[in-house]
Amino acid sequence: MLKKIPLHDFHKKELGASMGEFAGWEVPMLYTSAIEEHVTVRKSVGIFDVSHMGRLRIKGSHSLDLLQAVFTKNIAKTKEGFMSGPTLALNIWARVRDDEMPYKVSNDEWLLVPNASYTEQMKEHLKNMAKKLDLQDVVIEDLTQKYVMLAVQGPEAANVMEKIGATWASDLKPLQFVLERKIGDVEVFLVSRSGWTGEDGFEIWVEPKNAIELYRKLLNAGAKPVGIISRDTLRIEMGFVLGGNEYGEDPRKWPCALSLRYGMGAIDWEKKGYEGYEALHACRREGVKWLRVGFVMRKKFARMIPRHGYKIIVEDQIIGWVTSGTYSPIRKRGLGMGYVDSRYAIPDMVIEIEDSRGKRGEAKIEEFPLIKR
Repeated sequence: MLKKIPLHDFHKKELGASMGEFAGWEVPMLYTSAIEEHVTVRKSVGIFDVSHMGRLRIKGSHSLDLLQAVFTKNIAKTKEGFMSGPTLALNIWARVRDDEMPYKVSNDEWLLVPNASYTEQMKEHLKNMAKKLDLQDVVIEDLTQKYVMLAVQGPEAANVMEKIGATWASDLKPLQFVLERKIGDVEVFLVSRSGWTGEDGFEIWVEPKNAIELYRKLLNAGAKPVGIISRDTLRIEMGFVLGGNEYGEDPRKWPCALSLRYGMGAIDWEKKGYEGYEALHACRREGVKWLRVGFVMRKKFARMIPRHGYKIIVEDQIIGWVTSGTYSPIRKRGLGMGYVDSRYAIPDMVIEIEDSRGKRGEAKIEEFPLIKR
């Protein structure tokens, strides 16, 4: 049975969403068209319901010790009231369990938002690590069903937040968050200046009993509903990774975490003691065979949409595979990302993408993001 997000019926019956499955949840896939919704976020402002993602709270005097043992970044440097920049949770083979951005309430209290596919695994991993390290006072609480999570994304996001009564939201810095606020007369648990689209935006945690009222306020202020399909196409344009596409735990299937080229300080090389440390440093010493790159279809092949698993070819040699791809309404052509033999990971290198029927189209390797910001 698919799990249902708290506003399932509201999306389906009142907003007319087409529902579909993602990571074991029934979620709004789209409301109008994927292209229209994609452009809405790039040009104006859209609302995503991302309640399928996990929400965990870690409390106790050794909470920081636990998270330091899990993540590759030294999150002790994170200021209170801010999210850490992206970091990785690894397994013993330096493959990625999940990529996350911990929220620091205090040294003794943190919030995490695991990706939907990995919430249960991350919850168990945290519990097992706490037990292994004998951190008896650490409490891990699952808040996933307690709050609806809405993402208000786009260049007009701050204006919409002001219109609905969150006049203070525009003062938040990127990755800053506040707790227990009111938006107009609606009480919300958390508002952060964050998102997963490459645009300005805010993420709001609100109890289900208040969520529909808040959603209607956002609609009345000019925001439009946006589904999971365009959320995926937006992240591909930016080069953001997704578990099961760009990473996973099986070392027979997925390259070392270094191959992700994650960037933004996701790994602190001076830090020691986290799970996967030895394997990650061994990978660094030896170098990597595969590197994640972005690519854009050339004009002649603009309508070819790269799909997960398509081959990447140079001079009739298979040099890699596509992990994610889409049609970009901004570039007006197909684009995507994938792993290539590191010898070929050269910007402007012309490659060929071969589909499941053997048809090929030319593309060019580009640095992320694949659209100009």
